[in-house]
Amino acid sequence: MSSAFECTLKSGGLMREEDYPYTGTDRGGCKFDKTKIAAKVANFSVVSLDEEQIAANLVKNGPLAAAINAVFMQTYVGGVSCPFICSKRLDHGVLLVGYGAGAYLPTRLKDQPYWIIKNSWGENWGEKGYYKICRGTNICRLDSMVSTVAAVST
Repeated sequence: MSSAFECTLKSGGLMREEDYPYTGTDRGGCKFDKTKIAAKVANFSVVSLDEEQIAANLVKNGPLAAAINAVFMQTYVGGVSCPFICSKRLDHGVLLVGYGAGAYLPTRLKDQPYWIIKNSWGENWGEKGYYKICRGTNICRLDSMVSTVAAVST
């Protein structure tokens, strides 16, 4: 995430998704147009690894960028995902947008707090583009690389 924020700082900002849609490939080269910058990054910082601090930062500053191991996201269809084993390799960027509690997990026979993540795979994936994953155990290393950014609208 830090590399993306640094690149955004150096390039001068970000375009709107409508002007530069996500295609899922890096073929075709960069189509960045400085005349269409819609927002600029003033600064960014890495958030604490502590989940209570992450939750507090989320409430205070809004959505947070996060890296995750996405192997179990491939087959997600809904509910709260609590993989027993997940690789330590971070391979996907997501947006941490909220959290909740009280989702009953029959496999673990208890209520489980969870994070709510917005993914980039579209509204036909997961729960209308969102993913719920267990909170409190750094599952799939979600807590390992969380960042916040100060954006400036143009």
